[in-house]
Amino acid sequence: MQGNFFFLLVSSLAANPFPIAMNQPPLIVHTDWSCAWGGQEIRTLTELRAMKQQGFRVGLIVREGAELARRGREENIPVYFIDFSSKFNIKAWRDLYRLIKRLAPAVVNTHSSEDSWMAGCVARLLRVPLVVKTRHVLAPISSSLSYNLFFDVIFSCSESIGKQLSTQGVSRRKIIVQSTGIDEQRFRFSKNDRQKVRKRYNIGDQDVLVGNVAFLRHYKGHDFIVRTAALMPKHFKFMIVGGGDDRPLLEETIKRAGVRDRFILTGHREDPERFFSAMDIIFFSSYEGEGISQSFIQGLLYGLPLLTCRTPSIMEPLEHVRKVKVVDYDDTRAAKQGLLELAHDLQRDEKQISCQRQAIAEKYGMEKMIKTILRVYGERGVRVG
Repeated sequence: MQGNFFFLLVSSLAANPFPIAMNQPPLIVHTDWSCAWGGQEIRTLTELRAMKQQGFRVGLIVREGAELARRGREENIPVYFIDFSSKFNIKAWRDLYRLIKRLAPAVVNTHSSEDSWMAGCVARLLRVPLVVKTRHVLAPISSSLSYNLFFDVIFSCSESIGKQLSTQGVSRRKIIVQSTGIDEQRFRFSKNDRQKVRKRYNIGDQDVLVGNVAFLRHYKGHDFIVRTAALMPKHFKFMIVGGGDDRPLLEETIKRAGVRDRFILTGHREDPERFFSAMDIIFFSSYEGEGISQSFIQGLLYGLPLLTCRTPSIMEPLEHVRKVKVVDYDDTRAAKQGLLELAHDLQRDEKQISCQRQAIAEKYGMEKMIKTILRVYGERGVRVG
């Protein structure tokens, strides 16, 4: 039955491409399976917001209950719901087909696995002018078939992701590396924020505050930070800025390590830029799956000393960073030594920090991302005016 449905779907869609609206700005539609809120979803909303500001019409297709839907609507972005929970859901395919045909977008950009199979297939069969996939994580793909068959362009969020896709058979000519653009004007050091945040959390001038900004998920490696904290002198304090379902597990880990008096969990914050200013050292502990984390690039804009795990995508921006120590995940001895060495040089060198900021912004800033997207669109005839 399912085989017959898909045969009929392919036949009918291939025979009836939708007309492209010519009397109004092109419509860009992003799709996402996820209901959570993290780096991937922030990238999606960031792109939609940026393209809207450039004069495009934008839209979002997600599942019921997605956090993206709530935030999108707050920014007056049209939101549509499709059950992307399974690519074997025949009704969802039919609903998606009717929706995309009605919307007649110039661009469909997918993000997760299920919505990429479904929206990528339907968009290709409906002859959407530009079909895009954004790959956010460094992990093996199950098959290169959908990448090569459905998509004109694949945005990979790091060089490492692009290389892995190519190794697994994805056409190299389709892959364009573009990490999520960071607003360099928003993320800059503030002496006022430093004083206020440190006062709020009782961080003294003599304390060394080691910080991490990330959603609380297992692959972020926060347990490594906790185990390292247990080895550090008492004047080293630790702060993790971010929320997530793994908080109870992390709290238990902190309790078992005996460092509750030196560990601060702020919960989710919409103003992480203020907390970077309060930190003395950044400890980036992610050990797998990362593209180039947005919070990682945000932290680099502050010029803070950095301790990071040896994760492929994360190694890419380090050529621009002077104060950095790299360790293997779970090597608490090396992490302890790295923090002690970094703590010997906490003086801010504004000239060097300015050079680092400029280098990071040129490659990973918001302006760079927007220019890349507009170039890709323009090369394929999708432009405003």
